Amino acid sequence: MRIGILGTGIVGRTLAAGFADRGHDVVMGTRDVSRSLASRETDQMGNGPLADWLAAYPAVRLDTLARAAAHGEVVALATSGQAAVAAVEQAGADSLAGKPLVDITNPLDFSAGFPPTLFVKDTDSLAERIQRAAPAAHVVKAFNTVTAAVMVNPTAVGGGDHSLLICGNDAAAKSIVAELARSFGWRDVVDVGDVTAARGTEMVLPLWLRLMGALGTPMFNFKVVR
Repeated sequence: MRIGILGTGIVGRTLAAGFADRGHDVVMGTRDVSRSLASRETDQMGNGPLADWLAAYPAVRLDTLARAAAHGEVVALATSGQAAVAAVEQAGADSLAGKPLVDITNPLDFSAGFPPTLFVKDTDSLAERIQRAAPAAHVVKAFNTVTAAVMVNPTAVGGGDHSLLICGNDAAAKSIVAELARSFGWRDVVDVGDVTAARGTEMVLPLWLRLMGALGTPMFNFKVVR
């Protein structure tokens, strides 16, 4: 399958590697290809230069946001929450139309320090804003409640005995995303409803961040016990 990934940070890189390792044709998108390749800086998350990462993963190609979106049969949005809507707009609503758009972003606002607040909640969500920015795309909120390493390797936590929450308006798109998740090893994919359910899954993040601090690790997840 052709996969487009919008974003080149730790989430984008982890997903790109995970999809490429499973034989998918992956193109990562960035706002400025030349600048991204030329940068030798380490980002705030400790990620090294993108050019070095791409050299280690030659199956993954780098292009503009618009071309990555056009390439993908499925497109994953892996930017920061603050940059998400702008990235979708730059990718182009036409290039996203009719495709599952996997929204992995969270509306975290670090302007007042840590812990962050949410810049949208309760009566709206970032996923809904993204859906409005690309009305013909099929937004599926997924993977936003776990750290990047767990997204593509759920067995690293509790042998995989935990839950992945997804939501969105289109049943077929959710089914595609669920199958991609299962290819990573997810056994319990829980559909919590339409895109408005992202108001709840995004509001998991304040608790998730507190737990990360209390546990001293991001390698954990929640399990929905029936």
